[in-house]
Amino acid sequence: MRQIFERQIAGLACGPRITLIEGQSQRALAAADAAIVASGTATLETMLTGRPMVVAYRLSAITAFLLRTLGMVKVPYFSQPNLLVGRALVPELLQEQVTGEALGAALLAQTDNAARVAEMTREFRRVHEILRRGGAERAATAILDFAGRSA
Repeated sequence: MRQIFERQIAGLACGPRITLIEGQSQRALAAADAAIVASGTATLETMLTGRPMVVAYRLSAITAFLLRTLGMVKVPYFSQPNLLVGRALVPELLQEQVTGEALGAALLAQTDNAARVAEMTREFRRVHEILRRGGAERAATAILDFAGRSA
């Protein structure tokens, strides 16, 4: 995949400077204003960094056909942020909807609406707090309890 991106970038006559990075998703998200994310745990990571996003997912044509034909998908959303908040907070594009034009348009629609970005940020923060559930405090208490018992 990297080679495909490198060839495309090399073919650009002019435009913005594009730097490809690998294995540094948190760094990239911290620097980004928004992201186009493949469905999966990357959507949770993007949500936890508080970045607006559009989620895309493409399956093999046979798998998509079987899922649709057999009615195997029972959830209303496929991205973790939408599943966690229980509504369509971030746009989800599936299968044939995943085109460069559609992704770009959805991302611009997200980022050009300040009220929408603020709502997403609030919801992301709320879910983050729920997921944390005081984890650092509970871990510290468990360590102190263990240390007290073993001394």
